Formats: sequence, structure tokens, C-alpha cells
Amino acid sequence: YYGKHISMNVAIIPARGGSKRIPRKNIRDFCGKPMIAWPIEVAKESGLFEHILVSTDDEAIAKVSKSCGAEVSFMRPAKLSDDYTGTIEVIAHAVSWMHEQDWKPEAVCCIYATSVFVTKDDLLKGFDALNTGKWQYAISVTDFEYPIFRSFKKHPNGGLKIFFPEHFENRSQDLPEALHDAAQFYWGKPEAWLNHLKVFDRHSYPVMIPRWRVQDIDTEDDWKRAEFLFDRMN
Repeated sequence: YYGKHISMNVAIIPARGGSKRIPRKNIRDFCGKPMIAWPIEVAKESGLFEHILVSTDDEAIAKVSKSCGAEVSFMRPAKLSDDYTGTIEVIAHAVSWMHEQDWKPEAVCCIYATSVFVTKDDLLKGFDALNTGKWQYAISVTDFEYPIFRSFKKHPNGGLKIFFPEHFENRSQDLPEALHDAAQFYWGKPEAWLNHLKVFDRHSYPVMIPRWRVQDIDTEDDWKRAEFLFDRMN
């Protein structure tokens, strides 16, 4: 039991029930376990967290999460469970709940329910970076497979239109490195979450994840690819 005024690290796993492209995605069987079981296991094995909370609006997800060893200490309100609610709002709600319980979290890590490729080492790198005191967040990122500065789009009248014509003559190796969200975890100071600080900004430390260990899971094709990679890696 963690009583009043005890500092702690807390993991929050957002897992709402209304996934439309892949129904029941968070608790669907992924390589032999409900998908959410994998990040819960890694969070537990890391030894970094006094509490691993799942924020959900869905009773079935709550039941599965508890069976996997996570806590579901509150149900997320419907107004924070629609398609337009951002991650920061969900984590800020959880941090507010912690303060109501007189918990004093020092660091709060959002770990996505679909982050089946997250590792203990990556979580530790993020925690160590946050602990230096220089950063408000430490987040998982990776690099683009192809230089975004050479990208183009379809022109409304037909043909193609390059996004960055000023870089058309540049060699690929001379272009700036471009990164994107690896969508595995975001460590943050409690105040950063409560104040709705932007995650992708100068106060965020980038924890680099190798490209081959990053996979969005939004379609059935994504799911098959992720299971294939996960199976080979394990």
C-alpha cells in the first residue's frame, strides 16, 4: 500500500473500447495473449513502476487488464473516450485522479496498449533522461525509412507536386534527419501532463527506437506484419 506523500513512478496504459478499424484491438489475441498483456508484462518486468494503471472506459478491457496484473482503479469518463480525445488529456485525467488519492508521482509514463515491441531498456533510457532534470518528457521516436524532403503528392489537376522543391537537387545523404513518433511510450513530469505541454517540442528528449522494431497497428495488414515480426524476434 502506498500511503500519503510517498513519491513513485506510475505507468498509465490508455485502452479505450471503441477501436473501429480493428474491433477490440487492445484485448484481441496477439501471438497467444491479449495484445495489452505484452506491454503490461514489460512494464512489470522493468521494475520501474510502483503502479501500472490502465485507463479504460470498457469493462471487458478492465477485466483482461486486471487478469494481466495491471490496476484499473477508475473508469475513464465517456467524454474522454471518443475518437477526438488526445493522449495528453487522458494522462492528465489519470494524474488528477492520483493527486485526489494523495499520490505524489514523480514521473508518469504513458505506454500504449499496442506497443508490443517496447523493451525494458528503452523504458529505462527514457526514465534516466527524465531524471536528469533537463526534460519535461522523454519519448520514443524513430527515423523515416525514406527522406521526407524528397516526398511529393498528387496534384489536384493531375501529375505530381513535390513538397519541398528547395531540396529537389540535394542528395539523400545531405538532407536533414527526420524523425517521427514511434508510438510506444512517453515519459513525462506530472506537471507537464497536467499543464498540457506539447509532447513534440524542445523540452522532450528523443529515445531512438530502431526502425525494424516500430510498427503501427491500425489495419489487418499491420496486424499480420506485427505478428510475423514479433514471432521472429521471440
